Amino acid sequence: MDAYYATPIGPFATAIGANFNTFTARQFVDPLPTPIIPANVLRPGARLKIEAEGEYGTTGTPTLVIGCALGIPGATGSLGTPVVLAETRAITTPSAAASFSWRLEYRGIITSTGTAATIVGEGQVDFSTSLTVNTSEPIPTTLALRTVTTIDTTIMRGVGIVATWGTSSVSNNIRVYQLTALLMN
Repeated sequence: MDAYYATPIGPFATAIGANFNTFTARQFVDPLPTPIIPANVLRPGARLKIEAEGEYGTTGTPTLVIGCALGIPGATGSLGTPVVLAETRAITTPSAAASFSWRLEYRGIITSTGTAATIVGEGQVDFSTSLTVNTSEPIPTTLALRTVTTIDTTIMRGVGIVATWGTSSVSNNIRVYQLTALLMN
């Protein structure tokens, strides 16, 4: 008889993440340490669920892209070389947003493994357009982007949140309060 499991992926951050600002290229914005998937753990049929929430702030009306990605863990626990699983389109944010909330959920299934493994998935990002109003954005935004074929499952991979601002400003900031990754099967 087969045994099936749902297990949270550790390690787990012990505090909310740092406040990231003044960038316009995609980067990881995670609390440290990030969840790490060991090499060769992902197999066909395995499901990966990622959830995260946090806040953002703006000046003007910059665009913001939020998504989830797998990365290569560095010596400090931060991730590099993002392989994006899903992200929003460039969302035009409201002017002078102060600690507006956002929440991401992604679900994917591994359909092949190896150095060019495949995951197929989708989800959504809910984000505040004011302190009391939320809107939802599907991730990814097209059918073609739901299939990612560039994951190397033979090496350790970190799970993280990526963001990209359209305009660099100290007032355009994003913070991740918590990040949870769950592996099923």
